[in-house]
Amino acid sequence: MQYVRLGRSGLKVSRIGLGMMSYGDPSCQRWALAEDEAEPIVRRAVEAGITFFDTADMYSDGASEQITGRLLRNLFPRRDDYVLATKVYYPTGQGPNDRGLSRKHILASIDASLRRLGTDHVDLYQIHRWDDETPAEETMATLHDVVRAGKARYIGASTMRAWQFAKAQHTASAAGWTAFVSMQNRYNLLNREDEREMIPLCLDQGVGIIPYSPLARGLLARERSDQRHTLRSGTDDLLRSRAEDFDVIDTLRAIATQQSLPPAQIALAWLLGKPGISAPIIGATQARHLDEAVPALELTLTGDETARLEAQYRPHLDGEYT
Repeated sequence: MQYVRLGRSGLKVSRIGLGMMSYGDPSCQRWALAEDEAEPIVRRAVEAGITFFDTADMYSDGASEQITGRLLRNLFPRRDDYVLATKVYYPTGQGPNDRGLSRKHILASIDASLRRLGTDHVDLYQIHRWDDETPAEETMATLHDVVRAGKARYIGASTMRAWQFAKAQHTASAAGWTAFVSMQNRYNLLNREDEREMIPLCLDQGVGIIPYSPLARGLLARERSDQRHTLRSGTDDLLRSRAEDFDVIDTLRAIATQQSLPPAQIALAWLLGKPGISAPIIGATQARHLDEAVPALELTLTGDETARLEAQYRPHLDGEYT
């Protein structure tokens, strides 16, 4: 395993992070794995050297955080041996204040997350989305207070427009508050829209990029005939593929066949080779997913292979951005 700084911050993370969204309560999400099913997978990740784990308060109505906290406490000797990240924004209750990035919701949510995780702090506290209804000043001041209180070591953001991220960063800088050190964006061979503005902004500002869905919810790892044959594919709108996506997938599979490697490994190697990428957040519902992912760290694609993969990409319409 390799370890890198998260952007310009002093925080070091494993070059691959494990997303914990797949572990939770099957009664909330049919495709979620219960704790006993998740344990051997997370154990394999720890054995491979992964120390960066990412969850959110809304995954399986909080069950993901509970499972994450228990598993990591059992698998690591010390709390400081791993980097724990969670998120805030989406509804966690029925009340009008049980969502968004208001001071009220953030302060309630960080305390609830820490209780579920069984720890006194998270290493990275992320806003899951941008909140149009809350002033940036209120959100950034509250996140600064969370850090000052010792409940989070760093703060990060996820999936938004570049101008929104720039506004938040400027708001924090102008007031002397804590700024974001990371951006968790949707970035993979089938969705490269952030190459236009968000990624150049992060590179310029020294913000670490930790993409989620590096395999496009598994589309880059499966055969054409298997694209819609999973429990998750029946309920996840982001799994809707476009006809032109299969041109990318076919090229990916051709290169993988030439190298006698899994397509997932090629797709991850492409992502790891892009500028500014700190640690893709992978999902794993089987141990073999980790066995395929980790060797991508040692794989370097040729210029010709990279050009072939990228040549097939077609931009998304604006409505398909998120």
